[in-house]
Amino acid sequence: MKITIVGGGNIGTQFMVHCAEKGHEVIAYTSKPEMFGKHLDIVNENGTVTHSGDIICATNDPEEAFSQAEMIIITIPSTMMKSMADIIFEYGNPTALIGVVPGNGGSECAFGKCIRRGNVFFAVERVPAIARLVEKGKRVRSTGYRDELHVSSIPIRNVDNCCRIISELFGIPCRPIPNYLNLTMTPSNPILHTTRLRTIFSDYRPGVVYKKLPLFYEEWDDASSQLLIKCDEEVQMICRALPEYQLEYVESLREHYESSTAEELTIKIAGIQAFKGLKTPAVEIEGGFIPDLHSRYFTADYSYGLAIIKQVAGFAEVKTPCIDETMNWYEEIAIEHNEFRYSDYGILTRKEFDAFYLRGEPK
Repeated sequence: MKITIVGGGNIGTQFMVHCAEKGHEVIAYTSKPEMFGKHLDIVNENGTVTHSGDIICATNDPEEAFSQAEMIIITIPSTMMKSMADIIFEYGNPTALIGVVPGNGGSECAFGKCIRRGNVFFAVERVPAIARLVEKGKRVRSTGYRDELHVSSIPIRNVDNCCRIISELFGIPCRPIPNYLNLTMTPSNPILHTTRLRTIFSDYRPGVVYKKLPLFYEEWDDASSQLLIKCDEEVQMICRALPEYQLEYVESLREHYESSTAEELTIKIAGIQAFKGLKTPAVEIEGGFIPDLHSRYFTADYSYGLAIIKQVAGFAEVKTPCIDETMNWYEEIAIEHNEFRYSDYGILTRKEFDAFYLRGEPK
């Protein structure tokens, strides 16, 4: 296939290698094409090359990237998804498969115009493996490949074909998910990152400076775990209130991390080898540090993660006090207010919400 990968970061580079290694014609669509060579490698934690492939080219020309593409895989932040959807609608092949990784963040609404004209839209629930660039445009480290991937699509009748393609790319079994809302509601970063940030910076206001900040995962604490569990339980309440959506595929984070208590969860998260050394998103200033409110951990995981879960709770008429408090905390300190809103896509009522997710009628 002719495949275009959007985004030259961690996950984008990982996908480029796997697609090229399988013999597909791969184009990288990136803002910095000059940094990319044709040969790309994936290495493991020891630096040993485990996968490699040659791409056709890297470009920032949308016509070159999208006009002939048979599949487009998008790995950019949710905050950029609407503008990217407009570019692909203008330049893209109207029969191309369009996929996003990961599947939350409201991208299904952003690509509504493409879906209406006939593009099949799909998403992979979570990234196939943890990826960290070693050298941009050349090499990425990928560790902890999943045993199974979950995929959904709009229209849902195309999900088996999308699963087959992703499974062949990574050599990982792929499970079809019967309703896309499962991917939208997957807690992952929208709960994991937001609860941790709120705990670390609970007393933050303009003028507060921190002399030292904990490592984001490696020094995870019980207070973060306790808030995470409360918000995670509220997500499960929303899922139970929408039985017609078959949201049993929205896995609780406690189940995902195999932890029944806050103390067990703290030990589990702090001990994940792939997360070792990752810092709390912060800006160093005179006297210490302040939160980096421009970090994706803030701008994407609150505005395009937790904000969506909160709105789905509204459609389901479920009260979520911990999620609400966490979202309200962020809104009080946010530099920009550009939260995802279903109303921007013409979804204002439960009836319109059901039409989109149950019947696949994009606005």
